Amino acid sequence: MSASRLLSVVLLLQSRGRMSAQAIADELRVSVRTTYRDLTRLQAAGIPVYAETGRGGGYQLLDGYRTRLTGMSEGEARALFFAGLPGPAADLGLAGEVAAARLKLLAALPTGLREEAARTAAVFHVDAPGWYREPERTAHLPLLVDAVLTRRAVDVRYRRWRAPQEVNRRLRPYGLVLKSGTWYLVAATEKGVATYRAAQVLDAVLSDERFDRPGDFDLGAYWTSYLEDFRTRRYTGTATVRLSSRGRQRLPDNVPPEVVRAVDSTATAVGDSGWFEAVIPTESTEHARGELLRLGADVEVVAPAELRRAMAATVEVLARAYDLH
Repeated sequence: MSASRLLSVVLLLQSRGRMSAQAIADELRVSVRTTYRDLTRLQAAGIPVYAETGRGGGYQLLDGYRTRLTGMSEGEARALFFAGLPGPAADLGLAGEVAAARLKLLAALPTGLREEAARTAAVFHVDAPGWYREPERTAHLPLLVDAVLTRRAVDVRYRRWRAPQEVNRRLRPYGLVLKSGTWYLVAATEKGVATYRAAQVLDAVLSDERFDRPGDFDLGAYWTSYLEDFRTRRYTGTATVRLSSRGRQRLPDNVPPEVVRAVDSTATAVGDSGWFEAVIPTESTEHARGELLRLGADVEVVAPAELRRAMAATVEVLARAYDLH
């Protein structure tokens, strides 16, 4: 474990440059005292690690020093080929670069690990978009990637869901997120950090403005917080429903996971009829009606009255359309 951690310290300094002992300790989840001890061991072993004191100081490797890819486990060699997945890389305009990097990485690995990594690459394929929908066209995604990497502001014409639907924005891109086959741009404006669906960018032009992304901005943490806030804003009401056993089995294919979890946690049997009653979260009457109608006769809305009336009105229209009266 100690040898593996020492190698991790070297690779951290090699990939990130100067780091404080506290930053290294946080990354490796060890104490600062352990980090100081590891740095001393590396220096004693001849690794050119040196410290700079004062504000902004820290530990770094001598310029030009690079360690080889040694000490890599079989599992780590396999994992390398899950990075830079071909589909997302193509979306970003980096398919050629990823392929070239893989070739160079294979050449750098010892023979045994090279064969293991190649075997792994041959038996896994990732298709990010979900079923029942076409992948979104993201014509301006490569330009947005350029803006993120070069830290240049970008002027966009963006289509949103509320009026006015088309707006012009100057964005300072902080990062890109791929969720279920859909790309999202996280960017700052004068009003703060916001999220934009990349496919909704109608026009985009790089500006001459340069910006610095805040040092304490964490893209992963932001996205987790954004998803939680989205769920809170999405579900503004509840409904009481009754489901047949068949309807409950069909839930995962017809409603979001949040609704399925709500049914699992609140469902109570209705006598010995095989039906269950549960409380589910809802966005709006219109949206809830659309989702619940997918279950056909396997669901009944008990409350609220507005949603029950909306379901009944739709069933009435369907009955007339099929001439069942």
